[in-house]
Amino acid sequence: MVKFIRFLFVCAVILAIAGCGLVGITIWYFSRDLPDYSQLAHYEPPIMTRVQAGDGRLLAEYATERRVFVPIEAIPKRVIEAFVSAEDKNFYSHHGVDPLSILRAAITDVGRLRSSRRPIGASTITQQVAKNMLLSSEVSLARKIKEVLLAMRIEAAMPKERILELYLNEIYLGSGAYGVAAAALTYFDKPLDELTLGEAAFLGGLPKAPNRYNPIHFLDAATARRDWVLDRMAEDGFATREAADAAKAQALVIHHRHETDQVKAPYFAETVRRELLARYGEKALYGAGLSVRTSLDPRLQAAADKALRDGLIAYAHGHEGWRGAIARIDAKGDWAARLADVPVPAVATDVGWRLAVVLRTTPGEAAIGFANGDTGHIPFSQMRWARPRFDNGRLGRFPRGVGEVVKGGDVVMVAPVAAQAQPASGQTEEIARADGNPTDDHEQNGKPGAKIVSDPGAFTLCQVPEVSGALVVIDPHTGRVLAISGGFSFAISQFDRATQAYRQTGSAIKPFVFLTALEHGFTPSTRVSDAPISLPQGPGLPMWTPTNYEGEHFRGMTPLRVGLEQSIDTLTVRLATMVGMDPIAETIEHFGILDHVPHEYAITLGAGSTTPLRLTAAYAMIVNGGKRITPSLIDRVQDRHGKTIWRADDRRCEGCSNVEWQQQPVPVIPDNREQVADPGSAYQLVTMMQGVVERGTGIEVKAVGKPLAGKTGTTNDFRDAWFEGFSPDLAAGVYVGYDQPDSLGKDETGGHVAAPIFRDFMIAALKNTPAVDFRIPPGLRLYHVSAATGLPVSGSEPAIYEAYKPGTEPGKNPELSARAGSADEAAGAEPAGKDTDTGDNQTMDAPGNDATAGSTEPIGTGDAGRTSTLNAPPAGNDTVAEPQGQVIAPAANSATLPARGAPASGTGGLY
Repeated sequence: MVKFIRFLFVCAVILAIAGCGLVGITIWYFSRDLPDYSQLAHYEPPIMTRVQAGDGRLLAEYATERRVFVPIEAIPKRVIEAFVSAEDKNFYSHHGVDPLSILRAAITDVGRLRSSRRPIGASTITQQVAKNMLLSSEVSLARKIKEVLLAMRIEAAMPKERILELYLNEIYLGSGAYGVAAAALTYFDKPLDELTLGEAAFLGGLPKAPNRYNPIHFLDAATARRDWVLDRMAEDGFATREAADAAKAQALVIHHRHETDQVKAPYFAETVRRELLARYGEKALYGAGLSVRTSLDPRLQAAADKALRDGLIAYAHGHEGWRGAIARIDAKGDWAARLADVPVPAVATDVGWRLAVVLRTTPGEAAIGFANGDTGHIPFSQMRWARPRFDNGRLGRFPRGVGEVVKGGDVVMVAPVAAQAQPASGQTEEIARADGNPTDDHEQNGKPGAKIVSDPGAFTLCQVPEVSGALVVIDPHTGRVLAISGGFSFAISQFDRATQAYRQTGSAIKPFVFLTALEHGFTPSTRVSDAPISLPQGPGLPMWTPTNYEGEHFRGMTPLRVGLEQSIDTLTVRLATMVGMDPIAETIEHFGILDHVPHEYAITLGAGSTTPLRLTAAYAMIVNGGKRITPSLIDRVQDRHGKTIWRADDRRCEGCSNVEWQQQPVPVIPDNREQVADPGSAYQLVTMMQGVVERGTGIEVKAVGKPLAGKTGTTNDFRDAWFEGFSPDLAAGVYVGYDQPDSLGKDETGGHVAAPIFRDFMIAALKNTPAVDFRIPPGLRLYHVSAATGLPVSGSEPAIYEAYKPGTEPGKNPELSARAGSADEAAGAEPAGKDTDTGDNQTMDAPGNDATAGSTEPIGTGDAGRTSTLNAPPAGNDTVAEPQGQVIAPAANSATLPARGAPASGTGGLY
């Protein structure tokens, strides 16, 4: 017997040694390629990047997993206890593995294997962390062994609180929610600290099978699972039995998360996304939890979207015709159900249109119905534009009745007409603004006394324009991009015409030709010949002979101001030959319009291509006094811990941090912007561009009623229409054209197509803001001159104030060094005909250079492509700048006005 017992003991020892050896070999074998668990000590789960508008409201979110990371200290105790009771009640006592749970699960799995059911696990919270973050979800013994080994090593390396923090922020809890914070918002629209005991228990029961316990589809199963967790919490001492029973008695009510007050600016947001992707990469963008503050102004963005859409619709109504209904259904019986089956175009949702079916028509209106059973009507006045469009693109006559446009059963898109103007007594014409908004009493299309009446059941017939365009808004002092409208609707085209479309500038480039001349001694009053001109294009090529918009009508000697106001082509080209293409190209490049400017005179009339964003930024540099700015959409980027990792304004501010305000002087932030143009020249150009709005091709913009300046632009065959302009503190640019370049139609210029969009935007943007004059830099003299001739006037003659640099005032013209020979003769100019309407005896504003219309004295280039050098004018000794910024002018016709300085450093948050 003793021998037998000894034998059994020896066998037991051998088996134990063998078992230990087997365990050791197993541990060695599976430990060879275990993931590095030490990375969990510094692991940061992927969380969403949030992009905010300038006012802090949400603009966009980017994430592969919708997660909000919450440190363990901020997670309520009841939420932690719910997960511990449901998933691992011995979490605080085991060392990564719970042997009793494993044994219990093994016994259960024996029965499940007979029915070919998936085996249950006995994973602790630590094991789940190891599986979810370091291993795969493969069901195999090898993966389970690795999971156990990793769990024990994790427990030895990290505290329990860190393990819980990783688990509660990483676990998937259904409905696209990762982590407890996201789940609380998804299911209950609450932060974690507002969850009730029952709600916390519900979340604690989700990890086992999030989809099976989704209360939207399986309310009974979800409620039963919650109650089971509540019982476990009571058994484990985490809740009293009374509290658990009270929670079980409450119904499981789901509150869907309310949509965040999100700013709608898809083109702007997409441009920001591309910039972040290029700067930080995809992994950081979608998982690093960046906080991005942008420069977007939601109010200006809404105004830009509306102005551009209204302008494109207005153009389309006049030129594109009616393409017909988008579908047809039976308008009898249950028409609402049939309408509900018609797919709603994405553009309708994007721009706020609705899908409707025409129920019946009368000569004066069409009765319509909506999918929800509501009804309304489309007055004939809201579809008069709908001319039929034939296959060859030609348009038919305007309709005479509703039946010529729509018929019963047609499915169309409509938008509400908020108000209509009722004509005063004796008037029969309906008056309504194109945007559907009520007009003021003083702007009733010249019909005083009209009253605004509301008709909530009235709708207008809608159709997506084929023409497109862009509108971009910039703070001229900082370069912050305040709004971007890159097309009619992001839902139908994600191509951003504001930042991605390169289109010819047309006459919108001319201000930079004139600026170059002003920089080289010319003044707004300098008279240059508007007469036919021909320039050589190179060996074997015919002469290039630009013509004016009016054809053979020429003005003769014309002030530069008038040349810009009326956008005179031949004068601009002649001016370019006098200044030379080298300095003009340098100006265009310095302002960032084009990177490499061909030294061809056609560039001066807009042959080069650029984007609306770059061109608008260049105009912004004119109004800010010639300071370089770089357009920026992002003000600041912070990492998940709140540390700023990038700022658009990188200037140092000494004494700005950790300072208590005690009425001490405000720190002065240095203005390190590069000066790309002389402030005096820039201001002279601003006043000339004011004339474009007051008297010239941009007169449509004058209706805004506040100081504005700008320039129209139109390309050959009317393919592109522009208006670029600004107020003293806001620059905006509008472009209109077809994506596949095509003519907008005869006489559809920038002044007709783009300027009204700019006008409507500025009306909204400057609403309720005081009128601000353009700021005058120190040192300029203001003289009373004729806007038409540039000559000084006196008495009651109509006149404007013209700005002159010291030494360039009327009667003190600068000496201009020039090559011998007449510029007109060198350029092959022909004398003006009898259409010339100004100054046969007027002289150029250069001493000793008398010229008749059609010719000038030596001041230009001898050959096309070769440039002359112009000396800058000497400073005038009799001009005195007063300390207050006033300029004392000795001449009787000069004006003494205070100079208005630029805004203080820091305007708009940058410079």
